[in-house]
Amino acid sequence: MTAQSPELPLAAAFADADREQWQRLVEGVLRKSGAAEATGAAAEDALATALQDGIRIRPLYTADDAPAAAAATGRPGFPPFVRAGRAQGSTVAGWDVRQRHALADPRRANEAVLADLENGVTSLWLAVGDGGVPVADLATALDGVYLDLAAVALDAGADFAAAAEAFFGVCEGKGVAPSETAGGLGADPLGLVARTGRADDLAGHLEAAAGLARRCAGEAPRLRALAVDALPYHEAGGSAAEELGCSLATGVAYLRELTAAGLGMEAACGQLEFRYAATADQFLTIAKLRAARRLWSRVAEACGAARAQRQHAVTSTVMMTRRDPWVNMLRTTVAGLSAGVGGADAVTVLPFDDALGLPDAFARRIARNTQSILLEESHLSKVIDPAGGSWYVERLTDELARAAWGWFQEIEAAGGQAAALASGMVGERLASTWRKRSADLAHRREPVTGVSEFPFLAEPPVEREPAPVPAGGGLPRVRRDEAYEALRARSDARLAATGSRPKAFLAALGPAAVHTARATFASNLLQAGGIEPVHDPVSVDAESAAEAFRASGAGIACLCSSDALYAEQAEDVAASLKAAGARQVLLAGKPGERREAYERAGVDAFVFAGCDAVGVLTSALDVMEVA
Repeated sequence: MTAQSPELPLAAAFADADREQWQRLVEGVLRKSGAAEATGAAAEDALATALQDGIRIRPLYTADDAPAAAAATGRPGFPPFVRAGRAQGSTVAGWDVRQRHALADPRRANEAVLADLENGVTSLWLAVGDGGVPVADLATALDGVYLDLAAVALDAGADFAAAAEAFFGVCEGKGVAPSETAGGLGADPLGLVARTGRADDLAGHLEAAAGLARRCAGEAPRLRALAVDALPYHEAGGSAAEELGCSLATGVAYLRELTAAGLGMEAACGQLEFRYAATADQFLTIAKLRAARRLWSRVAEACGAARAQRQHAVTSTVMMTRRDPWVNMLRTTVAGLSAGVGGADAVTVLPFDDALGLPDAFARRIARNTQSILLEESHLSKVIDPAGGSWYVERLTDELARAAWGWFQEIEAAGGQAAALASGMVGERLASTWRKRSADLAHRREPVTGVSEFPFLAEPPVEREPAPVPAGGGLPRVRRDEAYEALRARSDARLAATGSRPKAFLAALGPAAVHTARATFASNLLQAGGIEPVHDPVSVDAESAAEAFRASGAGIACLCSSDALYAEQAEDVAASLKAAGARQVLLAGKPGERREAYERAGVDAFVFAGCDAVGVLTSALDVMEVA
């Protein structure tokens, strides 16, 4: 800025950059990194990341990449409700902080419920019946709860009708009119089929749910009778678009039932609350919630209504780990942030020890405080749709909505959600998606901190009281850590039986400066399978390797060094280790042209970034006869 032109922006002194200039810079970086030659758009594409549902994340977005803003996003509180279901978003009172409780003892449940409500929780998500408080003891669990102030969402599975009657009875006993209560009765007949695989009671459950909806519409306008729970599809390994598509098909099925039972379309839409998973993939979660509102707005519009989707976001159980569970605090924090920024009306942050059993008081405190910090200190609710206008988020929202709509149409063409579940169409689609993701997890293309990356074998296990066994028989429940958890369980069994874990000797060649990188990599990979690395002495050669291996007490060995030293020493060292009794010899790095020579010398497998880690570790435990 100068005295002659005080209003001249600083940017005016620089020429505008264009995409081609940026691509040329990318080309230079790719050449220096040793990547294949790529120019122009191909260079940019080399940096793209593939997601599920055929979506690719580009390294750079501009205004040209965003969909037509006015048509795709609208305004907060107006169709298609992408930006928010209400004009004010969550800016007035923040989103609803909803804590889950699944204690079977009604008095213990009551203590936990009151502690949460006294310390920042604004509503309850209460498991009732199998897996929670007995229906007959609901009054005890809600003793001291002001039902005209705190919303209650019931999760009663097949007992939803009895639980609803018990809830209305509790309200009557407290002198609270149904019209003063808020929350949901949790009727979800199709979700129950997805969980249990049983459809013999579906017609009766749908009729009972419609009856509850009529009652709520007439007596309790702030109480929603039905939940459209998409968690069964997420927890079976489904992608974001598959989760959305299944929720749309379920919602449409419920609209058909409710309108057939005499409710108007607006009233029928008002009886549904949609439940989605929030993951540690921040932008995908934000886009999913925004896309969900857009998609449901399209359904409502086609049915002659203009009702925003009511959303309850729950941090994903698929992402939670049983090993190093403290990292779950980071995962749930990002997921909770994403749910709030994405515009969820209610958010449940599961405690970090949820995968281990019943959460303790400390874990519940951390879960509720996570949301308190996001709301009261980070002020995330003070801005409506903070991600809106981001070219990346808008494009991702649009692509996800289109992919989900395509899956929804497939389900409808197959006869609807009930028919798609009964035929196995949904289960097969989700299983296929999970197989592909499992391959990424096995190859560590999708790393899991504390499990497949940076595991800590010496960490004491976190023990919790066993949780009720969830309903089974329907769609499976998967976790990202399951393949590695199975390997670690084998190692734990060896430790319990013999007092030591299976071991692998790190045969490091040359000075530390040469072998440290690959020794660290191999150590990290081995520990992911519960195999203890032994790196003593620091360096070996063909003459000392055999004696060092025998002294280590290991069953297998892994060569670690540079490609140059491998060419000089790897064959002799591998042969020496095999002669010393190594049941398997690994080599850290890609073999290149020397593969056959290394294999002839005794190298059994090669470990490198992107290799099948689960396959290698399984083989290693097998040869060491770890059951």
